[in-house]
Amino acid sequence: MYQTSHHTEASGAAAANSVPDAPAPAPSLISVENLSVEFRTRHGTSRVVNQVSWSAQPGEILAIVGESGSGKSVTALAIMGLLAKPAGRIAGGRILFNGRELTTMPDGDMRALRGRDIAMIFQEPMSSLNPILTIGLQVMEPLMLHLGMSREQARARATELLTLVGISEAERRLDQYPHSFSGGMRQRVMIAIGLGCNPKLIIADEPTTALDVTIQAQILELMKDLSLRLGITQVMITHNFGTVARYAHRVVVMYAGSVVEEGSAAQIFSDPRHPYTRGLLRSVPRLDLPRGRKLETIEGQPPDVSRLGAGCSFAPRCAYRTAQCEAAPPVYALPGGRRSACHRHDDLGSVSTALGAAATMSPLPAGGAPLLSVQSLTKHFKAKAAGFGASSLVRAVENVSFTIEPGRTLGLVGESGCGKTTIGRMILRLEEATQGSVMFEGEDVLKASASRMKILRTQIQVIFQDPYSSLNPRINVGDIIGEPLRVYKKTSGGAATNERVAHLLQQVGLLPDMAARYPHQLSGGQRQRVGIARALAMEPRFIVCDEPVSALDVSIQGQIINLLDELQRQQNLSYLFIAHDLAVVRHLAHRVVVMYLGHMMEIAERDDLYASPLHPYTLALIDAAPVPDHELERTRAPRPLAGEIPSALSPPQGCVFHTRCPRASAECKTGTPALREIRPRHFAACFKL
Repeated sequence: MYQTSHHTEASGAAAANSVPDAPAPAPSLISVENLSVEFRTRHGTSRVVNQVSWSAQPGEILAIVGESGSGKSVTALAIMGLLAKPAGRIAGGRILFNGRELTTMPDGDMRALRGRDIAMIFQEPMSSLNPILTIGLQVMEPLMLHLGMSREQARARATELLTLVGISEAERRLDQYPHSFSGGMRQRVMIAIGLGCNPKLIIADEPTTALDVTIQAQILELMKDLSLRLGITQVMITHNFGTVARYAHRVVVMYAGSVVEEGSAAQIFSDPRHPYTRGLLRSVPRLDLPRGRKLETIEGQPPDVSRLGAGCSFAPRCAYRTAQCEAAPPVYALPGGRRSACHRHDDLGSVSTALGAAATMSPLPAGGAPLLSVQSLTKHFKAKAAGFGASSLVRAVENVSFTIEPGRTLGLVGESGCGKTTIGRMILRLEEATQGSVMFEGEDVLKASASRMKILRTQIQVIFQDPYSSLNPRINVGDIIGEPLRVYKKTSGGAATNERVAHLLQQVGLLPDMAARYPHQLSGGQRQRVGIARALAMEPRFIVCDEPVSALDVSIQGQIINLLDELQRQQNLSYLFIAHDLAVVRHLAHRVVVMYLGHMMEIAERDDLYASPLHPYTLALIDAAPVPDHELERTRAPRPLAGEIPSALSPPQGCVFHTRCPRASAECKTGTPALREIRPRHFAACFKL
């Protein structure tokens, strides 16, 4: 079970640092009433938001959750008056902000309100910030526009705002451009811009999805603190249930453009009253459950909102459906101020009972002689300095060693920029190593000739993070999977190839007739399954999985995790599983390597590492990861890791982690700790152990 000894403080301290109590009942600051939004397409009109209603009080944190396409972001854009016109329009309902109707407000008044009283933090800060304007100008612009500040006043306020969101040397940073900032710092700039005019409402649309777990924790703690101190209402759009459990007061669950359930965070997590909510919670990979528990999933795919019938839109995927569900789904008002759009809301059991009844995975393999052995793998890049300066050396990977046995998975975790993907690319020979060896079945891959690599690549395959960019959009699924079969003459051609493609599609849970579709005609989860089928076509022994589920909804993520595990059992596959989500790694990995800035910090068997981590960086990663359990999060004192990841161009002297380490001493600033065995098969690189 989940070890909480190193995550909790005294109850008083925990209460002070955990989920704040919901504000006392007050008139709503924002109220969405029966909102409907339609988009015109070449195939007709689609209603993507249908009769949505919810409200939020001053100082409240409201979370909106649901799969991609459920209407969460479109609802937010409607509130902000940012629907793409004329294709998108509000087809019905009202949006009241502080008693003012937004749907009929003149454009000029809406522009004055937007940015001043209502701010929005978008998912991807790099696409929201202007790359050719300095950070200072972008923070100052709304201050001068909405508050009438002079340039000097705006600059002083911008410096104050950057300091408020935790950016050091704020005055100097104002003159830098977005590309000079890390992802976490850019997101903080977006928060600073949102806070600049002291808004009453902030809408945060997946504000931390693209960030590492430690940076996520920093930003979410900052936003919670600001909400408490300044009384700002937050509407948080997310699919991370750990984040919802830690920070939200109330939760709205959306599916296919409609609200299917609403309640307090405690109610939603302990006693969900809609099968969809229950399915989402059961699909979430969790740190507080044993690895052997197989993830339960919501089978099927979200519906096409342009083709919804009169009945419950979730019925085709629901295990509780009855003939009554064919009629229009009602919205039941339940005790405690909750709502559920399910006829059988009283029949649903608690989540804890459902989790305990889940199927379990088969025992871990015993291992054996290594299939893959990586020794002293190192990669240095030469980076050109600005202007005519000398080139700098980027030490991307330093002296990394590990082994992977047949039928086992090695998890490779760490923040962005730590060298995880570079290691995978060197194993695949997509990057040439500076030094070291990669032995596959006794043969050094790094020394293999081009003709030999062509043969080795039939045994070493890869599943990429983004299936859409790794699949050829100009050929159909059948040709994508069949191409390597024809090139390597794995079948006799023609009908035999088609038969093999159909078998592979069925093996990854897709229908054979999907062979005729193109990548753009598939969902994200289906495209990822096609990528897995292509990797399996060569009947490999070893697969590099580079963040294969990070871009997927939680329900689809669970399906892919279970599929990878099942395929490993059936075919004795070995995986290198690269990820930054520790809960996902816990479900799949047998042994785990923790990396930081190109260096190995810790390596151990999965259960040992999660139960009793040795390195302060590993401990910080686990501490920063929220658990989808509202009661646990209310009593757990979050300790987000302070500071930014140093640049690989100028890494710190001594231990590379000492600039962010709570245990650092003078010794850590001068000497580099060696990776040594602290416990049997449990290695860590730290002077304090």
